[in-house]
Amino acid sequence: MNTREGRTVSLTHRMSRWLLPAGVDSAARWLLISRGLRGFCDGFIAVLLPAYLLALGFGQLDVGLISTTTLIGSALATIVVGALARRFAPRRMFVFAAALMVGTGLGFGGLSSLLPILIVAFVGTLNPSSGDVSLFLPLEQSRLAEMAAGDTRTALFARYSLIGALSASLGSLAAGLPAWLVAHAGVTEPLAMRAMFVLYAGTGVVIWFLYRRLPHSGTQIQRHTAPLDQSRGIVTRLALLFSVDAFAGGLLVNSLLSLWLMQRFGLSVGAAGRFFFWAGLLTALSQLAAPPLARKIGLLNTMVFTHIPASLCLIAAAFTASLPATLALLLARSALSQMDVPTRTAYVMAVVTPSERPAAASFTSVPRSLAASLGPTLAGGLIGMGWLGAPLVACGALKITYDLSLLFLFRHVKPDR
Repeated sequence: MNTREGRTVSLTHRMSRWLLPAGVDSAARWLLISRGLRGFCDGFIAVLLPAYLLALGFGQLDVGLISTTTLIGSALATIVVGALARRFAPRRMFVFAAALMVGTGLGFGGLSSLLPILIVAFVGTLNPSSGDVSLFLPLEQSRLAEMAAGDTRTALFARYSLIGALSASLGSLAAGLPAWLVAHAGVTEPLAMRAMFVLYAGTGVVIWFLYRRLPHSGTQIQRHTAPLDQSRGIVTRLALLFSVDAFAGGLLVNSLLSLWLMQRFGLSVGAAGRFFFWAGLLTALSQLAAPPLARKIGLLNTMVFTHIPASLCLIAAAFTASLPATLALLLARSALSQMDVPTRTAYVMAVVTPSERPAAASFTSVPRSLAASLGPTLAGGLIGMGWLGAPLVACGALKITYDLSLLFLFRHVKPDR
């Protein structure tokens, strides 16, 4: 082996070690790569979808209807897959999901009438939101949980979350590709945007091949049992608590926080964009700190005792008169508030039986998304009434209530699987 080949092998080995924590099944890399590819597609789809539909001649009401239909369809698909996953071979479910992604991209790229697009939006895999609510979620999370245990599982989910966040950011940048094609390749805007949906479909083909490389799961198929059995009570309580947390988060989505900063401090759009870039970077990187912290104090304590200081920073920001101090508090909140994402997933996967993991993943994720959708309207009304700091205080107070309730109800439930 020459020097150049040796350096290449060494670099590949280091990248593999970063991608997969020690002790993780090597097949997990296919799921992590798949998450990155899906996140990249979700990133540019979330930006392009409204513009694409308007370019096709649809009105703003149609755009809202199609976007809502995709969210409702994704939520229902997540629930159905979680309920039925234990009745079918996991790899078959993975391959079906990838094939549906291919069909979704081709459908949106080739159709122009409202009704057919609504049908594809409802049954397809398109995700116009920043979160990952789709039929892929329960499948990938439950399979990753099989491939690691204990602290290693938390580290694996941290990488899964980080890859999703970073790839979605890169995908958002790729949303500018149609404009470049129009300017330099002489194609029309609708055609350039259709090409992005073809890219979405092509990515589904790549993911199909990645899923085909997965080994058969060790989880037994159970055709005549309920999706949740002995863990039903635990999952129900977690889903209710997670919904409170998500509703609180919905009171302060980025668009509303940006509005608050502009109205209170006169922050420019460019300055707000730079702030959210650094906030997003801190949020993504902080998830790598979650596994070592969880090893020291436990999954539940990591979820609670990083969340509470973040909420206190948010409440303090509502009463701070100085812009630099306010931004510092909000950045500190960003560095702490999402450390519970990988630990929450690892905790859910660890407190249910292996066969219940797909259902647990879907039944704790979908209510979060539905609850989060209620918050922005309420928060917008509060800001419109002149109560500028009310969403920040309400968000922080509700999240602290959630954290304390979670600690009280689950302090004796040990993640021993």
